[in-house]
Amino acid sequence: MTAKSAAAAARATVYGYPRQGQGRELKKAIEGYWKGRVTAAALQDTAAGLRRANWRRLADAGVHEVPTGDFSYYDHVLDTTVMVGAIPERHRAAVEADALDGYFAMARGTQDVAPLEMTKWFDTNYHYLVPELGPDTVFAADTAKQVAELTEALALGLTARPVVVGPVTYLLLAKPGPGAPADFEPLALLDRLLPVYAEVLTDLRAAGAEWVQLDEPALVQDRTRAELDAAARAYRDLGALTDRPRLLVASYFDRLGEALPVLAQAPVDGLALDFTAAGAANLDDLAAVGGLPGKRLVAGVVDGRNIWVNDLQKSLSTLGTLLGLAERVDVAASCSLLHVPLDAAAERDIEPQILRWLAFAQQKTAEIVTLAKGLGQGTDTVAAELSANRADLASRAVSPITNDPVVRARTRAITDADARRSQAYGERAGAQRARLGLPLLPTTTIGSFPQTAELRTARADLHAGRIDTAGYEERIEAEIGEVISFQEKAGLDVLVHGEAERNDMVQYFAEQLTGYLATRHGWVQSYGTRYVRPPILAGDISRPEPMTVRWTTYAQSLTSRPVKGMLTGPVTMLAWSFVRDDQPLADTARQVALALRDEVGDLERAGTSVIQVDEPALRETLPLRTAGHAAYLTWATEAFRLTTGGVRPDTQIHTHMCYAEFGDVVQAIDDLDADVISLEAARSHMQVARELAAHGYPREAGPGVYDIHSPRVPSAQEAAELLRAGLRAIPAERLWVNPDCGLKTRGWTETRAALENMVAAARTLRTELPTS
Repeated sequence: MTAKSAAAAARATVYGYPRQGQGRELKKAIEGYWKGRVTAAALQDTAAGLRRANWRRLADAGVHEVPTGDFSYYDHVLDTTVMVGAIPERHRAAVEADALDGYFAMARGTQDVAPLEMTKWFDTNYHYLVPELGPDTVFAADTAKQVAELTEALALGLTARPVVVGPVTYLLLAKPGPGAPADFEPLALLDRLLPVYAEVLTDLRAAGAEWVQLDEPALVQDRTRAELDAAARAYRDLGALTDRPRLLVASYFDRLGEALPVLAQAPVDGLALDFTAAGAANLDDLAAVGGLPGKRLVAGVVDGRNIWVNDLQKSLSTLGTLLGLAERVDVAASCSLLHVPLDAAAERDIEPQILRWLAFAQQKTAEIVTLAKGLGQGTDTVAAELSANRADLASRAVSPITNDPVVRARTRAITDADARRSQAYGERAGAQRARLGLPLLPTTTIGSFPQTAELRTARADLHAGRIDTAGYEERIEAEIGEVISFQEKAGLDVLVHGEAERNDMVQYFAEQLTGYLATRHGWVQSYGTRYVRPPILAGDISRPEPMTVRWTTYAQSLTSRPVKGMLTGPVTMLAWSFVRDDQPLADTARQVALALRDEVGDLERAGTSVIQVDEPALRETLPLRTAGHAAYLTWATEAFRLTTGGVRPDTQIHTHMCYAEFGDVVQAIDDLDADVISLEAARSHMQVARELAAHGYPREAGPGVYDIHSPRVPSAQEAAELLRAGLRAIPAERLWVNPDCGLKTRGWTETRAALENMVAAARTLRTELPTS
């Protein structure tokens, strides 16, 4: 096919779409089902309606091929576990008794059975359920979900392409399950898994699939020769199937690198590649391997992870370059649109000119369609869209919101000394212990407490004008009083105020910092039914006034025990926001760090003796390839130290991280120079404690003993066993006792019971410690 005919064949498509609905209907239906207020049939009807609405929205916008199978009740990796029959033994009875309840049990656990481990999907804030595999794992195909959703889309008269997590990525994401040898490599199961994928492909072909997309994002990471050979073998075998749909192997989030020639030479029918900033090198790499003669290329030229309008002219230039490198070039976003909100047009509180800078899923879909039309029919056919786009880009470039001279001058004045504590940890630890007077194995929580219905109602009433600010603040004071009272009665040693005033750990701060924009409807799935509204980091950052001092000092006035000041760290403020793409992330991080440094100083001057600066996103923001690790970790750890470096030696600095592979960043954890770090550890059975010990981590640590993402309440005995495992790695004088994460999403009944059990476990362990 010539470049001209390839352009004429250009089509618009996407890899996935937000699942929740405009009003988060899926969240409400699922949580209603959990509470017994919604039947399984009603939940399934809601889900089917949302799928139909998404497909129609895409088709009406001009998308030529809609995705199926990307919709999920909880997580698409968990859906893949079901599809290949890799149900953990402890969940088999529940799944066999009721498939839907068993599915949710794997995701959330029950009082008697622990859930699957959960961690971040590559370098995004989406969480997936980690497959548990072992040498005895037996796979069996269950194609019901994939076939049913394809059938639904075809019945609407649409061209549909099922999307499935690929076999290599699935195995590379998995971990050894209970009873499996610690050194077991799940990729060893590839030959056992491939016949199951063959059956899936056969069933989808029989159901009417012309194309099937197999997602292999794990191949954009550094891979060994053995792993690349496994990918070659997988697609040699799947490509050799006689009765199969055409195969599109998709990658995203970075360049394919050494995996590109492997897939280009495989007997598959097309590749989907990321050509945005993250995967820009794919263009040169593709030319270097001679392109994809005779194959389809789906070009991800619209950023699927950020919310800024696309530079349409630049993307058309990239697409034009690609025309000679494949038999057919189609246009898509760089990844699933799962990672962005649904519709920017729903935002009524953002100034109209600024709103034109933004593109959520619906606007990105329109950009994809415009690019496909311009590629296939010529730029004259999209001249109006190109003109409007140029005006929007120019408006943003010259806006005063993006350039504050005062902020930039302060950032340029940063010195190395600003990012260092005045004393080393070994010197300041004694001063902190003398000031705080804590027992061995001190107990605390991560920060947030349950957000009650009364509190949510009060917040809604304030926004609706049904109560005034004074009435709302009375409710906040009452909530804080209840939280402090409970913690004192439960016997916790270092208290928190519970964060009743906060809607979200990032949004709360973003709403009080210049340079940020907040949305009302910009919901994005984090995990399961947990949705967040990432703020938009649009310009230079500063802090006009204190953000947390009032409520922290109020809580401290209610108790003689230390109350932690609670802040979200600079890296997490970036990672859980939509960041600006017009300056280096390191520069933005320093701006945020300086604003937070001002807050830390005000907390300390108000008498706060313990200040926690959370950085749960430190690991998830790590570049996917090791070549980028050192530069990122240098500025990321510097930003944390810049936030905390100005405090007195006897002020104890805590940080917190959760649901990530901490072993990858243990040196960076050390480089933060925090006095205490709390980490998720319950689902991973204290793995992080062992990793810290192996590293020789010299400071205090609190590996979590209560998995807050599950409704189950761990017993005091269970918590004590986890603590004993922690003590085998971390000496008692440096071990803290805490949950895995904040308690915002939990109910009060389970929170009370779990924390009381946690305190009881700590007291039990203290009696077991040798006396000096």
